[in-house]
Amino acid sequence: MYKTKNTIISGMLLAVLATLVWSGNFVVARGVIHQVAPITLAFLRWACASIILLPIAWKSFQHDRSTIWQHRWHFLFAAITGVSVFNTLVYIAGHYTSAINLALIGTTSSPIFSFILARIFLKERIPPYRMAGLLVCISGILLLLSRGSWDVLLHFKFTEGDWWVLAGAFSFAVYNIMARKKPAEVSPKSYLLVTFFVGTVLLLPFVWMEQQHAAPIHWNASLVGIILYLGGGASVFSFFCWNQSIAYLGAARTAIFGNLIPIFASIEAVLILGEKITWIHVVSMCIVIAGLVLANMRQTTSTK
Repeated sequence: MYKTKNTIISGMLLAVLATLVWSGNFVVARGVIHQVAPITLAFLRWACASIILLPIAWKSFQHDRSTIWQHRWHFLFAAITGVSVFNTLVYIAGHYTSAINLALIGTTSSPIFSFILARIFLKERIPPYRMAGLLVCISGILLLLSRGSWDVLLHFKFTEGDWWVLAGAFSFAVYNIMARKKPAEVSPKSYLLVTFFVGTVLLLPFVWMEQQHAAPIHWNASLVGIILYLGGGASVFSFFCWNQSIAYLGAARTAIFGNLIPIFASIEAVLILGEKITWIHVVSMCIVIAGLVLANMRQTTSTK
């Protein structure tokens, strides 16, 4: 596919926007993780997203439904990996592992999985400079999450929660591949509506089992606002941007931008939670941005 300079720039901006909103998911969801059980939280998020998207995408869905049915197994698998499994495992992991393990494993492993899967299944070429850019991004994330201390990294140990988030990262990497192979005849709005709705429905039996022993939800205006943010922002808006970026840049290249999430999350923690910014945040941000520039600098026009 021929890619112009404007297409590349648009894809990069969309990926940045997606990660900016997604980073708030970790900050916001952390505040309600003890108010709402993890599978139920995931269900509420995607149910909200489906309701918001329904009037927007209904006309497109009506037009695309015969094509969607022809590719029903693709949509089922995309819904499972990108909706039902991914964030649910991340929310579950939050109950078992520390924030540093959660961010470290989830952020650094998903792009690596995406690179490997894109190479195997999509035959995407991974030039040395792009691999170098990924490694630079990872080094910046390691600096941020270790707070500049070798002891933190040397004493890093896998916990039960780490395995949950690792599985979630792999699931999202698979979704990246599925989104890249999206049927061309199906509009982005129809694609999201079907994957969101199917993924939500698939969560229902697990929500029912969880609610047999979970504490009741105490609804208030703040919690409603958070669910709306997760459904409208971190789901509808971010997934649309991310899928469009994959269409413009490819699965492996887009996945690199996931390394911006902990950087944005740190800034949001300063603004929202009042945490202090340190030299580690500044240096890490510069390293990650340098890695992104390195990974994207040579393909303003290319053929894939």
